Amino acid sequence: MGEALQGLKRSIMCGELREKHIGEKVTVMGWVQRKRNLGGLIFIDLRDRTGILQVVFGEAINKEAFEKADNVKPEYCIAVTGNIVKRESVNENLPTGMVELKGDNIKILSESETPPIYIKEGLDASEAIRLKYRYLDLRRPDIQNIFFIRHKAAKAIRDFLDKEGFLEMETPMLTKSTPEGARDYLVPSRNYPGMFYALPQSPQLFKQLLMVSGYDKYFQIVKCFRDEDLRANRQPEFTQVDLEMSFVEEDDVIALNERLIAYVFKQVLDVDINIPFNRMTYKEAMEKYGSDKPDLRFGMEITDLTDLVKDCAFKVFTDAAFSGGSVRALCLKGGAAMGRKDIDRLGEFVKTYKAKGLAWIAYKEEEIKSPIAKFLKEEEMKSILDRVKADKGDLVLIVADKNSVVFQSLGALRLELAKKFDILKDNKEFKFVWVTEFPLVEFNEEENRYQAAHHPFTCPMDEDIPYLESDPGRVRAKAYDMVLNGEELGGGSIRIHDTMLQERMFNVLGFTKEKAWERFGFLLEAFKYGPPPHGGLAFGFDRMVMFLAGTDNIKDVIAFPKNQNAFCPLTEAPNVVDEKQLEELGISTISKNEKSEG
Repeated sequence: MGEALQGLKRSIMCGELREKHIGEKVTVMGWVQRKRNLGGLIFIDLRDRTGILQVVFGEAINKEAFEKADNVKPEYCIAVTGNIVKRESVNENLPTGMVELKGDNIKILSESETPPIYIKEGLDASEAIRLKYRYLDLRRPDIQNIFFIRHKAAKAIRDFLDKEGFLEMETPMLTKSTPEGARDYLVPSRNYPGMFYALPQSPQLFKQLLMVSGYDKYFQIVKCFRDEDLRANRQPEFTQVDLEMSFVEEDDVIALNERLIAYVFKQVLDVDINIPFNRMTYKEAMEKYGSDKPDLRFGMEITDLTDLVKDCAFKVFTDAAFSGGSVRALCLKGGAAMGRKDIDRLGEFVKTYKAKGLAWIAYKEEEIKSPIAKFLKEEEMKSILDRVKADKGDLVLIVADKNSVVFQSLGALRLELAKKFDILKDNKEFKFVWVTEFPLVEFNEEENRYQAAHHPFTCPMDEDIPYLESDPGRVRAKAYDMVLNGEELGGGSIRIHDTMLQERMFNVLGFTKEKAWERFGFLLEAFKYGPPPHGGLAFGFDRMVMFLAGTDNIKDVIAFPKNQNAFCPLTEAPNVVDEKQLEELGISTISKNEKSEG
């Protein structure tokens, strides 16, 4: 049975003990990592969040403690008192490996059943079982280290922004649904039957109102919620580093956030990040990398071949060029040795991104092999190889289609090839870039209307405002994303602060004046009272911690994450609630079967 502490106090953490503590009497507390009985001696590796300490019990040292120690099992929670002595067999892989604790008293604070997962670094267990027993998974030293990093990152952010004159302020969790983006999580109101709060997808409107209120510089590290279909690195609730500044333009926001990132990486990893970061327009990013979040750690840029092949005999190429699309290529260095089956698999891969197929040219030592060679004149083939800078031994991969398909498929293929050929295997660098001049709006073919590419409060670039109504698709936004190694780390914009311009923007998005005021009237009303020019940015904090911790799974950096289906295996949420709770809210539920029958 476990014993109470009975006044016993821990004097030091397990992982803090070093040679300088030899001769001291200490009390440590933690969990049994493992136990070894060598006859007259019992060795216990005792673990707490700071590390592991070897504890030795001897029949000759203290028989009662020795017998008690013999009863402990892995994951028992114990307290041990004794003297720190020099360890006979030094373990240089352990920070505490020069010393050990000679135990003369042991208390079993609580017992443990055999855990369903091993508490060890680099655990190879299914995600389902790790999430079901997350409290055990969180005991693992490598996972605990991630949460030290998360803490240090949050502290560094607060320290930096405090010095820069920012105020940390909280905005509401229960707010109004403004369905212009991802789906909201809705919360029914007991006091207002039939009405709902929404959990915030972002504090966007409130932080703009704080700028109207004259707070000048605001930030918070805040939970946000999106009820969307999850992908590998998405969670229904996530943490955002949210900030807003008054009397600024794009360069001011960008410069501050570069300094912030450099400070955080220095404080947490002791890594020097060079600033300023490179910048690239959205147009350039799409044309070179097929992505608005380009991974710049390797080359393999997309090359436009349209002008070279628009009059060739290959109908797929000429059709794409004639219809306003394009013909573009990647050059895979050393790829000519790839077998036909592997190339065909790449063709199937690009089809998942709506490409109709993949043309290829293998520039072999002895000949050029290609299924499209018969359609190309010798000078056309040569000009293609010259344009993509192909050498003998290289493979040229070509997609012809409308631009959106070409960019998406070649952008994805570029990353797939980097993964397939381990191009980034030993690349540990942090490659930052700003992507700027995003489109303000994009056309939603399903709804037959324009929608905000970022959000409806993003300011158009001054020179593009005249085209807002006549040609919305050509209007660029004062928006900027910070991209790191092919992932969006943060994004923001300069905001509209003029009621007339904001109403014009809503009109472009298909809102009547009445509908805009119904949904966003509180913001439009506030803009009547001297709003300052303002802008800001939000970082995905979980994603930032992933980079700092060197993991590629977002679930590793969230203490109690949901699974791919937004379900918590630990608590089994979401779940049913009492009928009485539903009655109080005036809610009845119907099953999907009833719904379809109805």
